[in-house]
Amino acid sequence: MTTTQQLYQHYLQHPVISTDTRKIAPGGLFFALKGDKFDANTFANQAIGAGAAFAIIDNPEYQLGDQYLLVDDVLLALQDLARHHRRQLNIPFIGLTGSNGKTTTKELINAVLSQQFNTLATQGNLNNHIGVPLTVLSINNSHQVAVIEMGANHQKEIELLCSISQPSHGLITNVGRAHLEGFGGVEGVKKGKGELYDYLQNTNGVAFINGKDPVLQEMQSARTLNNKIFYGGGDNPLITGELIANAPYLALTWTNNQTQQSSNVDSQLTGEYNLDNILVAICIGTYFNLSTGQINAGVSGYQPKNNRSQLMQTASNTLVCDYYNANPSSMAVAIDNISQLKANKKVLILGDMFELGDDSPAEHAEVIKKAMAADVNERIFIGESFYHQKDAIHAIFYRTAEDAITGLKADPIQNATVLIKGSRGMALERLVELL
Repeated sequence: MTTTQQLYQHYLQHPVISTDTRKIAPGGLFFALKGDKFDANTFANQAIGAGAAFAIIDNPEYQLGDQYLLVDDVLLALQDLARHHRRQLNIPFIGLTGSNGKTTTKELINAVLSQQFNTLATQGNLNNHIGVPLTVLSINNSHQVAVIEMGANHQKEIELLCSISQPSHGLITNVGRAHLEGFGGVEGVKKGKGELYDYLQNTNGVAFINGKDPVLQEMQSARTLNNKIFYGGGDNPLITGELIANAPYLALTWTNNQTQQSSNVDSQLTGEYNLDNILVAICIGTYFNLSTGQINAGVSGYQPKNNRSQLMQTASNTLVCDYYNANPSSMAVAIDNISQLKANKKVLILGDMFELGDDSPAEHAEVIKKAMAADVNERIFIGESFYHQKDAIHAIFYRTAEDAITGLKADPIQNATVLIKGSRGMALERLVELL
């Protein structure tokens, strides 16, 4: 069997890792991971043929020579390799999790810190038990700061990801009603996300805490966090700030409460809920001694992508594209935000939320109630969960996205500001070309 130490020596010689034979890096390492419907051990020979230096496998049937390194479990070997590599890196690791805003916050922090440091941040949403070790293993001696996003849909997952990435600094963006099925309700979400605070408590790490968030305040008060930096409000916050415009891009004024210096900055983000995400990026930039000019350059230069709070102008409408994912908490703040926007005509297009378990009917009913009370002109609900609640509600309901496409072709929306939001599985991006 190949040990972690032996594997690490191979990694030092071949520090590029692939888990997909379609994306083999010549001279790299191929990890033959298993999935529900595939066993990449069967592709090990193909990976070597495509130029991989070594294939890491856990089925001896596929060990065809010295380039095939046998381990007990390929996934555990990948995670152990990442842990070992992390211990060799003496740089700040900023770990973040939360129900909403993780990726935007990660990108903002990276945009700010990269004004001064050579940073590496999680690519896309590689934030799970495979993505986090791959991210850690992409960090080399040229990097000065790492920003690691950690996602979870059940308890003990953040604990695992912390054991791999070993954050020296961390933050929870918020705790909301997301992945209720896997976590076992809201208290389960708090416990699961709180595993990051637990790790920072046990390792004497630095926690950045939103002092305005009562749930996070309660969670941090229940622990002995020795190094707490507050932002937004709370106990002696390093940074405070408030919006001065949301039309539809956010502009804010912020203050460094240590120096009493204030500054204004324009962003390219829409959605009032992004204020806290911007403030923590400013807070972390301040903590790491960036200048006001550097911090503002990072914030103002960041352009959202991946269909998160992304503003798009079409020939007919202004779209707020927020269909990367959805849960009851993010739905609520998105509806609030469009209610506050100034526009002659406003339309909500909302798709089903997934992974809510037994809470799903009640949570979808609550979103409908909020949408019906919102200051908008038209409401369109898409998906089975919404459709089941259509009776006695004066709005448009479609059972599927395909039905919605047919409906929008027959009755197009024009000259409106349109929020499009739903869970990833609804694939609401299909509607954009009709709007």
